[in-house]
Amino acid sequence: MSLKLYFSPGACSFVAHAALELAGATFEPVLLKLHRGEQRSPEFLALNPHGQVPVLVDGSDAISQIVAIVLHLDQRFPQAQLLPPAGLARTRALEKLLWMNNTVHPTFGRFFAPQKFSDDAACQALIKAHAPGQYRKELAEIEQWVAHKATPWLSGEQPGAVDAYALTLLRWGGLAGIDPQSLPATWALVQDFAALPAVARVIERERLTLNLYQSQS
Repeated sequence: MSLKLYFSPGACSFVAHAALELAGATFEPVLLKLHRGEQRSPEFLALNPHGQVPVLVDGSDAISQIVAIVLHLDQRFPQAQLLPPAGLARTRALEKLLWMNNTVHPTFGRFFAPQKFSDDAACQALIKAHAPGQYRKELAEIEQWVAHKATPWLSGEQPGAVDAYALTLLRWGGLAGIDPQSLPATWALVQDFAALPAVARVIERERLTLNLYQSQS
């Protein structure tokens, strides 16, 4: 069956994009320009009524949500070990992936899009002002994971989905005024991950700058 990934450069869809390349999958990348509202087109809403990326189309099936896509690809390409194959190691990797997705990611959302949380401009300003401090605390927790990991990668013995999410979250931190070099263990891991040929292809395709803090200063 053919694979097609709908993504937006620099968005959380990077995780699915990197997973496909790490798996050695043959797929068609489809770029959506969110700032132009392409995620609200009738064609895309037919695939994902929530109007969000990523969406993975596998044959006639459309799959949304990062963790669901990662689990699907992990089953489809087990040799890639996007997650550890079994046991407590797999549970711990999923624990990290889910926390990144349901806790850290939404914290950044409060900085990046406070209008989603309140219609009041003053409230939006407070929400946006508070978010970077909380986001830094959560990135500091990831820093502790990396500093004390017992495997070469956060995902396990092989680079995988948790590492891709760590790159995404640390990169976003630059937009919130967080210097990635202030989190040295995570920054080193992210640079090593970005240098992998599979991941480098994604970074080139999405035309990403890894250090957004530096690019803004």
